[in-house]
Amino acid sequence: MKAYLGTVIAILLGLLNHASADDTRPDPVAIERGRIALTQRSHIRKAWSRDAYAKAGRLWGVSSPDPKADPQGYAAAFNLRYGLHAAPYPNDGLPMGLRTGMGGDGIQIDCMACHGGSIGGTNYVGLGNSTLDLKSLFDDLSHADGRSAPISPFTLNTTRGTVNAGQIAAFLLSLRNTDFSRRSFPLPLGANLPELDTPAWWHLHRKETMYYDGRTPADSVRTNMQFVMGEKSLDELKALEPTFRDIQAYLKSLKPPQYPFPIDGEKAERGRTVFLKNCKACHGTYGPDGEYPSRIVELKVIGTDPARAEGLSKGLVSHYNATWLGETHPADLTMTGYQAPPLDGIWATAPYLHNGSVPTIAAILKSSERPKVFRRPASTNFENYDKTRVGWITEPLSVAPDVRKMSPYEARFIYDTSRIGLGNGGHTFGDKLTDDERSEVIEYLKTL
Repeated sequence: MKAYLGTVIAILLGLLNHASADDTRPDPVAIERGRIALTQRSHIRKAWSRDAYAKAGRLWGVSSPDPKADPQGYAAAFNLRYGLHAAPYPNDGLPMGLRTGMGGDGIQIDCMACHGGSIGGTNYVGLGNSTLDLKSLFDDLSHADGRSAPISPFTLNTTRGTVNAGQIAAFLLSLRNTDFSRRSFPLPLGANLPELDTPAWWHLHRKETMYYDGRTPADSVRTNMQFVMGEKSLDELKALEPTFRDIQAYLKSLKPPQYPFPIDGEKAERGRTVFLKNCKACHGTYGPDGEYPSRIVELKVIGTDPARAEGLSKGLVSHYNATWLGETHPADLTMTGYQAPPLDGIWATAPYLHNGSVPTIAAILKSSERPKVFRRPASTNFENYDKTRVGWITEPLSVAPDVRKMSPYEARFIYDTSRIGLGNGGHTFGDKLTDDERSEVIEYLKTL
């Protein structure tokens, strides 16, 4: 269990994903310190030996490039296998998501596994990773190290691109008393959270509350620190708080990439008019005078899969609030619904909804076009990108295949909306628009 916790702690750093707007000017020195702390420093001990990275290819059942004779070829094959991406920063030859452990010993996982994404061949810190197969990565690195696969008390991910970091955080917190002393057995806090899509970090500077349910004040730095508590004492967490404040400053400085293809300006302007009439109350306005309402939409109104909102128990929230983590910025005990996200860079953040259940914006705006079961693409190259519908080209399946007859690697390409937490219903507001209006709104969204 200790080995398993070591592998997951830094993923949870990736839940630094909803900081608030700040009235003060950004501090470029703090931003740079945060960038270095996030991308070039190790915060937890190793989970696997360095050899595990090179030996993982032996488990694939297909021939793979030799990691010594062809390190670049092996790296490309490794990344494609697990849905990782080359690091756009110095990283010892490892992809985003893996890092040399503290003390320069072995490798660990870090938050870029989930928050280091790629689109059209360009890799970004802060773009949600929509290809990641975290379970396969954990299992294979452990097997390559000569160990059994880690046993999880909950579902980590059933499909590529989703991850259950929320339940990992809940589990780690259940192993601490309110004074942060360690427990031998977890507290029965009652949380039951599902796997989710990873949001973009570049939304952080616009938000007042964090996480999909918007129940935690985004001014809190400590809330992000629960994700390293698996191996840190309370004194060590307190010592790390200034570093996490710098990381938050860096995340709030990130900006989305611009849409890389031609945009019909006149059509986009018509779409802006439709958007302002139908969408701004929840998603805000954009441009120099843009405003974001940080609105939490009730479940009965939004109608999207409720498992995430309902899975965060009062027992868990109360326990969190009673610890140092929630001391100055407690989480709201009342469950309402989901926070309507900002839409900056929405063209790059497919698939959509909080669980990644809808492949395109077109299907968000016309619910009858959402596939119930589909196969996700293997890469985020533009050959798999739909410029008209804006999102990923997926393969709709008439019936869900029997994943028990498939290898785990193949099975996790299948997205089945009948699974717990993966429903694709709700957000039917676009159904009332005409086809022309929906097309115009999509064109406008490309400009954000």
